[in-house]
Amino acid sequence: MKPAELFHASSIMALGTIFSRITGFIRSVLAVAVLGTALLADTYNVANTLPYILYNLLVGGALTAIFVPQLIRSFGDDDGGHAFVSRLVTTVSAILFLLVAIGVFFAPTLVHIYAPEFSTQGFEREFRLAVAFTRYCLPQIFFLGLFTMLGQVANSRGSFAPLMWAPIANNLVVILIFSLVLISAPDLALGTISSTQTQVLGWGTTLGVVIQALILIPVVKRTGISLRFKFGWQGLGKSFSLAGWTLVYVLISQLGYLVTVNVSTSAAVRSSLEGLSTGVGYTPFSNAYLVMMLPYSIITISIITALLPHLSKLAIEKRPTEVRDQLIRAIKMVGVVTVPSSVAFLLFGPIITKVLFVGIDYKDSTYIGYVLSALGIGLVTFSINLILIRGFNAFEDTRTQILSILLINLISVALSYLFLNTLKSEWITIGLGFAFSVSYIIGLFLTLALLTRHTGKISIYDFFGQHFKLYLASFLAMAPIFLLSQYFGWVDSDSTPIIRLAELVLVLIATPIAYFFIARRMKVDEISITMELVKVQVARATSSRRKSRNKGGE
Repeated sequence: MKPAELFHASSIMALGTIFSRITGFIRSVLAVAVLGTALLADTYNVANTLPYILYNLLVGGALTAIFVPQLIRSFGDDDGGHAFVSRLVTTVSAILFLLVAIGVFFAPTLVHIYAPEFSTQGFEREFRLAVAFTRYCLPQIFFLGLFTMLGQVANSRGSFAPLMWAPIANNLVVILIFSLVLISAPDLALGTISSTQTQVLGWGTTLGVVIQALILIPVVKRTGISLRFKFGWQGLGKSFSLAGWTLVYVLISQLGYLVTVNVSTSAAVRSSLEGLSTGVGYTPFSNAYLVMMLPYSIITISIITALLPHLSKLAIEKRPTEVRDQLIRAIKMVGVVTVPSSVAFLLFGPIITKVLFVGIDYKDSTYIGYVLSALGIGLVTFSINLILIRGFNAFEDTRTQILSILLINLISVALSYLFLNTLKSEWITIGLGFAFSVSYIIGLFLTLALLTRHTGKISIYDFFGQHFKLYLASFLAMAPIFLLSQYFGWVDSDSTPIIRLAELVLVLIATPIAYFFIARRMKVDEISITMELVKVQVARATSSRRKSRNKGGE
C-alpha cells in the first residue's frame, strides 16, 4: 500500500475518529460533572468498564485478530463468503447472549472481583450501587460484539469510515442522558442518587452502544454481504482454533487490567478513609487514559485499520519483506503525531486536563493531568506494539505474541502492587500510569524480536533515528513554553476557565508550529510526506466541491 493510498484511507477514518473523540470528551466531561472523580464515579466507571473487559476477554480480541484474514479467505468461496460470515455472526451472537445472561446473574461476584474493597465494612452502599450499574451495563456485551463483527465485515470490503463514525451516535445519546441528569440533579452524590437516576444512567449508557451497533446493519448490506441466521460450525474450525490463542492473549491482558482496577479502587477507598478530598481512584486513571488515547485513536487505529487487509493479503501471498516494510512505514507515519503528543502529555498534562475537565475542583482536574503525564511516557511504544501485533495477525499467528503481552503485564502488575504497598494513597494512581509506560517500553524489544521470525530482521534501529529526531524536535519546540508555565505557576494556580483556556491555546498553537518547523529542518521525511499528502487531500476535497457546485449549476 503506497503512502498516498494509506493516508487517504486512514484520513477518512481519522476524521470520523476526531469527531468521535470530541464527542467522547464531552461525554467524559459531563460524566465527571455529574458524578465527580471519587467513589460515586468509581461505582459507575467500574460497572461501565466491565462489559468491555468481559467482551474483550472472552470474544472481542479473537474477533479483531481473526476476522479480517479469515473473511478475505472466505471471499474466495463459491458463494463469495456469505455463508461463512452468516455462520460466524450467528454463532458468536449466541455466545454473547449467553455471556450477558451469566454476567447479570453473577454481577455481585464480578464487582467483588474487580473492586474488592467495595465489599469491606462501611462501603455497602458503594457495593450495591456498583452492582446495580453493572446489571444495567452488561447487555452492552452483546451489542459490542455485533458492532465489531459488522464493522470488520465492512472493513474487509474496503469500507472503513462507518466503523469510526458509528461511535459518535453512541456518544451523542450518552451526552443527552448525562445532560438531562445534570440539569435535574446538579448535586448528585452517593447519599442522594435514587434508583431511578441509577437506571437512567445505566440503561442510557447501554442504549448508546445499541444504537452504535444497529447503525452498521445497512452499511453491511451496501457492501454486498447478505447476512442471515445460520447456525453450524462448517468452515469455522480454523477461526476458532486461532481464536483460542487470541483468548489466551486477551486473558493475560485483562488480568493485568484487573490489577489496575483493583489497585486504583483500593487507592480510592484508602484516600476516603484518610479524609483526602481529591479523587485519586479508577476514575482519574480512566479519564487520563481516555485523553492519552486520543492521538493513538486518531492516527494509529486509523492507519492500522486501513493497513490490516493489505498486510493480510501480502502475508497470504508469502511476501514477508513487504509486510516488514509496511509495518516500518506505518510506525514512522504514526510517530509524526504520537511522539510530540507523548512529550506534550508529559510536560503539559495538568494544563490540558484543567481545561478539559470543567465543573470539578481544579485539584481534581490537575490530578488527572499528573496521571496523564505518567501515561504519556509510554504512548509511543504502546502504539508501536499495537502496530506490530497487527503484523502477527496478518500471518495468522496468534500464539507467538502471547509471550510479549505476558512480559508487559508481568512488569505492569509487579510495579502496580509495588506502588500500592509503598506509595502514599494520592500517588498510587499516578504510579499506575508509570507502570503502564514502563511495561510497554520494555515489552517493545521482545515484540520486535518475536516478529522477526515472520518478517525477517526487524529491530528498533529501523525507526530509531527518525523517532530520535522527532523527540528532539518536540522537546526543542515545547521547552520554552514549559519553562514559561513553570515560571508563572500555571499548573498549581486556581485560575479562571478563560485564563486556563488561554494557556492551553498558547500551548496548542505555538508548539505544533515550532515542532513541524524544527522537524522539517531536521529533514524528517515523514513530515514532508505528511504535509504533501495533506495538500493533496485538501486539493482533492476542493476539486470535489467545485464539481458538485458545477453540477448543481447545470
